[in-house]
Amino acid sequence: MSSTSTARPRVVAVGETMAMLRSGAIGSLAHLPSVDISLGGAESNLAIGLRRLGVPVAWVSRVGDDPLGVRVTREIRAEGVEVRCDVDPERPTGLMIKSRPSGTTTRVDYYRAGSAAAAITPQDLPEDLIEQAEILHLSGITPLLSESAHATNVAAARRAAGAGVRISLDVNYRSRLGSRELLAERLGEILEHVDVLFGGPEELSILAPGVAEDDPEALLRALADGGRREVVVKLGAEGAAALSGDEVVTAPGHRVDVVDTVGAGDAFVAGYLSALLEGREVRERLARANACGALACTTPGDWEGAPRLAEIATLLAGEGGDPVSR
Repeated sequence: MSSTSTARPRVVAVGETMAMLRSGAIGSLAHLPSVDISLGGAESNLAIGLRRLGVPVAWVSRVGDDPLGVRVTREIRAEGVEVRCDVDPERPTGLMIKSRPSGTTTRVDYYRAGSAAAAITPQDLPEDLIEQAEILHLSGITPLLSESAHATNVAAARRAAGAGVRISLDVNYRSRLGSRELLAERLGEILEHVDVLFGGPEELSILAPGVAEDDPEALLRALADGGRREVVVKLGAEGAAALSGDEVVTAPGHRVDVVDTVGAGDAFVAGYLSALLEGREVRERLARANACGALACTTPGDWEGAPRLAEIATLLAGEGGDPVSR
């Protein structure tokens, strides 16, 4: 297992990252002459976002023994994230291909069946790493990759809960991986341990049967577990809301020129968790999360636009100001 030496991780994220081929021009991949190579994955996007905000973080996964696996681990390590990644000699690194068929649409195709990350097992979780962290972050993507990946999520959550480590979960539903019913069943095995829950209204409704997804406040209250759990609903351009005690706290979104929305939700969660670790109030957490999500939309790529604190301060202090840095 490869690793990097950094300060003790305050957050540990577990999940798949794929290599990515993406077109820099608008049009069908049937005709475009070239693509760029990058990477993307909800948990590593989150890890990079946190690291840029000053939070020591580790990412746990598996990659194939291939050039794309080298590319994935090298790029994440270069961002200062502690990489704890087994190299599988038999299975390939997963691949996604992202294109822009038109100026207003993005298409993502996945080639991840049988990938190294899909074969992750509880034995791949490093000893004591989770127990020494302050937050374990998981998503709803991993449990739909395979039975062993689901078992890994469950094992990680139980280890964290047993050590008193807070657990953060982003529902992050991907319909191509499985049904809403299957995700609800699998996340149900760890939900009792989750301390901070994130999702859009349609995602949170997966875990709250019978609650309308067009009623965010009802979703927050239904999933708060009597106030024990912090629940945050992402509302896109409309901002976000969270339940704090018995009060629903809201924060407005930001008007930005959107280039690519993929990864904005991961940047949002990174902003929220970083502010949580700083001990900030819920309203401040939401404000930072919204700023991170908005800024991530202004550049292409899943993680490249994840902002630093100075960029967030600039946005919050002077929206609509001079776009040229002089």
